[in-house]
Amino acid sequence: MKHSPETRRVDIYAGIHKALRAMMMDTLHAVGSVDVEDAAELHAVCGRVLGLADACASHLGHENDFVHSLLEEYGNGPCWEVAQDHREHLVAIAELRALVTTLRAACRGAAQAAAAQALYRQLALFIADNFVHMHTEEVEHNQMLWARCSDDELRALEGRIVAAIAPAEHLETLRWMVPAMAPAERAQVLAGVRAHAPASAFAAVLGTLRPHLDEKGWAKLNRDLEAAFYNAPA
Repeated sequence: MKHSPETRRVDIYAGIHKALRAMMMDTLHAVGSVDVEDAAELHAVCGRVLGLADACASHLGHENDFVHSLLEEYGNGPCWEVAQDHREHLVAIAELRALVTTLRAACRGAAQAAAAQALYRQLALFIADNFVHMHTEEVEHNQMLWARCSDDELRALEGRIVAAIAPAEHLETLRWMVPAMAPAERAQVLAGVRAHAPASAFAAVLGTLRPHLDEKGWAKLNRDLEAAFYNAPA
């Protein structure tokens, strides 16, 4: 099936990359503004950095296992730079975890402030590199996928990736993804969740999202979900 230049293709990177960008920037802000004299606050911020590290490592694994392996099957494997980026990102993730350990072990005062600053700077560099990397995937890898796969095949690929993610991780991903999306994207994602998840699970998703959407965003989401429900095929 041919697509005109105006046709919007399925983009398996769009949503997850919005989630990662939002999580990265929020975590960077938290590290930069942390009060190292407040033990509880420092502990929470360190936990957020480790959570981001886990999310990034998991995302790399999913891309390697599902997307890169598919491109290799087509004889059009990921460009060398992107594959190398993945290897380097795993090293950088380990370095972030080590810096968190150093920060937690540092004595209060100047040593702890210096450790927090070191973590902040390294995290900023990691995020900057990831932003460039994600742009490359969204442009170059999408072109490869669109040349080889139909939209139905891309939806199936995305479905296999989601099925491989543990429910708790999926919920955490939605927590970052949905607020970072445009209203129409939010409604599309959540209509899909509602179509495939038990009512209790969908209610849990909405409960997780509610604190992260303002009144206007929440109202638009409910409006769009109601419209999607009534317009769904019988």
